[in-house]
Amino acid sequence: SQMGGIVHLLRGMYVRVPRNMTKAAGFYNTLLKSDEPALIVESLNGYRLKEPKPSNLGELCTPIGRVETVKQGTDITVLSYGSTLRIVMEVADELKEVGIDAEVIDAQSLLPFDLEKDVLKSVQKTNRLLIVDEDVPGGCAAYLMQEVIEKQGAYQFLDSAPQTLSSKSHRPAYASDGDYFSKPNAEDIFEKIYQIMHEANPSDYPYLR
Repeated sequence: SQMGGIVHLLRGMYVRVPRNMTKAAGFYNTLLKSDEPALIVESLNGYRLKEPKPSNLGELCTPIGRVETVKQGTDITVLSYGSTLRIVMEVADELKEVGIDAEVIDAQSLLPFDLEKDVLKSVQKTNRLLIVDEDVPGGCAAYLMQEVIEKQGAYQFLDSAPQTLSSKSHRPAYASDGDYFSKPNAEDIFEKIYQIMHEANPSDYPYLR
């Protein structure tokens, strides 16, 4: 993924990353009504899954500059976007079994990002932040980190160090299982979140064996 290049090099236009086809339709409907240039990055892995078709697909609009909280939680804020968000949601269900209640937010609108500061409100509640994406290290996740920590001022509400989880730093893999070993998978995300919670409270979240 080259999202880091897109969000750092493009200005004066909207950048959207829908997590599925329904969200993509909402973005297209919104942007076709506007008079502004825009880029919609379509995540193929997010399009391969079946989903219910809304009855108002032609009229459905997704607002610009707004994130979406897809799961409420109290222990940690997990910010993601695109096809990675589906994996985060699967992990969030597994985390419940070990007593971790993760709040999951879909960034979806990267330029502009979170005009209502909903991520800040989430961090105020959870006091922890993890950003997950499939971009290269230091790419879009670093951009989102600056937006949340520096510009929104979320640093003052953190009880743990904010962290990112991105793809491995190597050439794109071509094997059928390349995505699993190159990009954040469910095990990576689970272990990262559990590690953050363990550092905050070792007695409640002991080392996993």
